[in-house]
Amino acid sequence: MAQPHGGGRRQERQTDKSSAARGDTTEKVVFINRCAKVVKGGRRFSFSALIVAGDHDGKVGVGFGKANEVAEAIRKASEAARKGMEKMSLHENTIPHETIGEFGGGRVLLRPASPGTGVIAGGGVRAVVEAAGIKDVLAKSLGSSNHSNVVKATIEALRALRRRDEILKVRGIRPANVDGKVEHS
Repeated sequence: MAQPHGGGRRQERQTDKSSAARGDTTEKVVFINRCAKVVKGGRRFSFSALIVAGDHDGKVGVGFGKANEVAEAIRKASEAARKGMEKMSLHENTIPHETIGEFGGGRVLLRPASPGTGVIAGGGVRAVVEAAGIKDVLAKSLGSSNHSNVVKATIEALRALRRRDEILKVRGIRPANVDGKVEHS
């Protein structure tokens, strides 16, 4: 993995590459951070990795791992991401309705898009949406640009989604009778 140069500037790394496809789950490295601890003999470096894992069929999870080596941090993060995968409500290749997700200072707006639009999103939002299997969506990151908060806000936005039949069931309306006549059960 590439190491950042000195100068105190943190290297940001946003990649859409799949690091490892285990079974039908893909993992994407969103961000790797290098941290330096100054000790008697010089600097001691440690790494943290933010990974998004998904099965491209509505299940997605996020993981964070820290270690003294990049590979070990990525392994820990991908384990955590696969362990924390959740099922999201999708509608064909897009999302059922517009939603805003918030986590910490991060706010993410997700809008459904017509077929063929593609994923109009950047960085962490793109990684989460693609891992979930959404092919057409418009997204905008509104708040903080902190990678972790943006990814978790995207997960919150997807968690808030409900399909039409789910909403009708909660309201006690039979989905078959929605074409004008309302029947309550």
